[in-house]
Amino acid sequence: MKIWPYGQGRSLGHMPRPRKFQERDVISSASEVFAVNGLAATTLDDLVRATGLGKQSLYNAFGGKRELFLRALSEDRDEAARAVSEALQHGDASPLERIRGHMLRMAIEFSRSDSRVSLATRALVESTGEQDQLSTVTRAGIEELAGIYAHCLEDAQRSGDLSADANLASLAMYFVAVVRGMELVGRAGVGRAALTAVALDALRVLPGGAGADPVQA
Repeated sequence: MKIWPYGQGRSLGHMPRPRKFQERDVISSASEVFAVNGLAATTLDDLVRATGLGKQSLYNAFGGKRELFLRALSEDRDEAARAVSEALQHGDASPLERIRGHMLRMAIEFSRSDSRVSLATRALVESTGEQDQLSTVTRAGIEELAGIYAHCLEDAQRSGDLSADANLASLAMYFVAVVRGMELVGRAGVGRAALTAVALDALRVLPGGAGADPVQA
């Protein structure tokens, strides 16, 4: 058996070159591009400029533009779920007050001129509804957010602030839809006053109990 001197072995020539970048940094840079352009309008050249990686490196690391978008979307989705969960978690405020505070914060955020469109909303707009991975990930994100709202609404129901016969699943999806809609119209230039009115009116539809008109001063 021949022992190859160090640096001359044939197998060393086939060893993969170590990555000199952090995937999280690449995904973060790509997210900014996707948030501005969307998936369809983003080119590989856009991603090369944003990430500093060559096209082949992007393919080797992520598999292509769509795969990189899905990675970025998954991280965006997880971050959004954590933020909503933290906003609606148990505290001194009542469940409906926590939802109210969250909706008002969203109105402020979405009215900012430098507010970035979430990848979840970008994916929602570009999703075809077909059984492909983009639609599957988008739908899973919507359902995850709805579950967080539903849990808070269930707390409101138990405390008597929400009617016992309220359809929690429907109301939870309603709040997801309102927030996503606020984000889109905010991006189109609708101002803070209008978005704040939407946020406040969103809670007035809640049926029964103390939640019938939870936003009165």
